[in-house]
Amino acid sequence: MPTPTRPSRRSLSAVAVVAVAGLALAGCSSDSSGSSSGSSGSSGSSDSAKVAAVIKGLDNPFFQTMEQGINDQSETDGVSTTVQAAQSITDTSGQADKLSAMAGQDYNCFLLNPISATNLVQGMAQLAQKNVPIVNIDNPVDADAAKAAGATPDTYIGTDNVQAGDLAGKHMAELLGSGGGDVAIIGGISGDATSNARIEGFTQGLGSAGNVVQTVAANWDRQNALTQAQTLLQAHPDLKGFFVANDDMGLGVATAIANAHKTGEVDVISVDGIKDALQAVQDGSITAVVAQYPYVIGAMGVEACEAAVAGQSLPEDVKAPVELITKDNAAEALQKTPKPVGNYDDPFAALINQ
Repeated sequence: MPTPTRPSRRSLSAVAVVAVAGLALAGCSSDSSGSSSGSSGSSGSSDSAKVAAVIKGLDNPFFQTMEQGINDQSETDGVSTTVQAAQSITDTSGQADKLSAMAGQDYNCFLLNPISATNLVQGMAQLAQKNVPIVNIDNPVDADAAKAAGATPDTYIGTDNVQAGDLAGKHMAELLGSGGGDVAIIGGISGDATSNARIEGFTQGLGSAGNVVQTVAANWDRQNALTQAQTLLQAHPDLKGFFVANDDMGLGVATAIANAHKTGEVDVISVDGIKDALQAVQDGSITAVVAQYPYVIGAMGVEACEAAVAGQSLPEDVKAPVELITKDNAAEALQKTPKPVGNYDDPFAALINQ
């Protein structure tokens, strides 16, 4: 059976786009412990699915939107889903404790968005002993650690961060043109796999079109990125552009450029697609954003659990779509957020409809 696609108003020549946003979470309620329950109303293809989702902290709009996708898909398909979120995006031990507590309950599929590559492996080992399907989303579990624990996930769904960085690098090369120029890179936490993959992709896409004068870490923090950008602008007065590993930091860099009265002279390309960054692209303070799809990742994760509970074999690795957002399509991306503008491949839809 051919891979189905989710319909939308029109197809894009590249992969589909969505802007992620810190919107109010439709159709769910959250308490102070970071938990929510999806509704289980409408008829679905897997009434027996009882899903536990353990995700990163809801202090970041990216993961708020992921939770929205989980809950919306659960509502649509009639899946009983309970979401537990870490207290913050750095709460590794707290997130692991939430998984351990839920692992002893009667859920028949787990949807896991680990903070680090290894912090949930111990809880995953508990699930593997009970032969409970594990769907890994967004941040991949360390393959060697999972294998050693006998807890390799049934599938992984997430953004290809090298591809996202490559899109940014190619666009920066176009902006620099034949004359080239100096660019700087602002990454997340030093050594972080996601940040490293995005930087690798950017460097690959940029090729010889530009000269990377410096790469610094700003710990995924907007104020830190603002400070780092100010220093870089002073040290390299002829700087032509910044690649920034996430949108929150990109907004800080945009502020630094504005403070230096160089808006429109120094390009900024960042990754994620949060609503504020898309608005900044439309307004002209950020040049472009590589948008990814936490809403889609969460929704497909629920579908993967439905398919697994129904006894279907899952594809090992499913890439969520990404696309470059520029001023040309920022208005459309803002209108469609948090859902994609165009079509995207969804292999799980076919499995749950068999």
